[in-house]
Amino acid sequence: MPQHPGPDDHALAAELAEEAGRLLLALRAERGFTDGRALKDAGDRSSHDHLTAALARHRPGDAVLSEEGKDDPARLAADRVWIVDPLDGTREYGEEGRTDWAVHVALWEKGALAAGAVALPAQGRTLHTVPGGARVGDAPLAVGEPAPGRLRIAVSRSRPPAFVQRLADHLDTEVELVPIGSAGGKISAVLLGEVDAYVHAGGQYEWDSAAPVAVALAAGAHVSRIDGSAPEYNREDPWLPDILVCTPEPASMLLAGIRHVGLDG
Repeated sequence: MPQHPGPDDHALAAELAEEAGRLLLALRAERGFTDGRALKDAGDRSSHDHLTAALARHRPGDAVLSEEGKDDPARLAADRVWIVDPLDGTREYGEEGRTDWAVHVALWEKGALAAGAVALPAQGRTLHTVPGGARVGDAPLAVGEPAPGRLRIAVSRSRPPAFVQRLADHLDTEVELVPIGSAGGKISAVLLGEVDAYVHAGGQYEWDSAAPVAVALAAGAHVSRIDGSAPEYNREDPWLPDILVCTPEPASMLLAGIRHVGLDG
């Protein structure tokens, strides 16, 4: 890994995600919730500007892929690309009382995710990679296993996919569908033991999952596309339509169930 002055890549990812999170909390407090659309737009732009300026300062030679920025094709030839979602869960951010929104900061390096952080600012916690593992704040983070005979699956709170309901009906275990807002919130819930799996096939981009996937892999979770293949990042087309993140034990059952029920019907 190249040597840089200041924090290493793991620490920098966590530091920047937390800084952007504090900015978003302050903006929420300042503006209130009267105009939710304006609040969401301001949050997206302010967080993006902060993250890209900080990355330019700390890692001037690295490329950046951000949901809110213009995609520079030069990133495809870069060895190091920061993949960021300045505000994951804009709907939740714009609603008073919602805490299931996040800031994502991930580093892709030479073909693989090398570092990542997911800040959950309204919950006061950050999940992030460290050399050889993952942490939530200063505490070690490692996935557990579901309770026997029960599986909790995180789903969209606004539009739960029909195929996940079919999957739940097919599985030979009791299944609870748990509505959670942002993608980062859902994957964080898996890693924190609040749910056991996140199955998504409704369409996403790389910035929606890169940081939480980096942390999930470091924490020992199963991560794959819903066909079982490994997700790939820093591709020419950043569209990444599906993802499965779960504790290791039910992964085979979930993949077999997904193959059985399919996405249509």
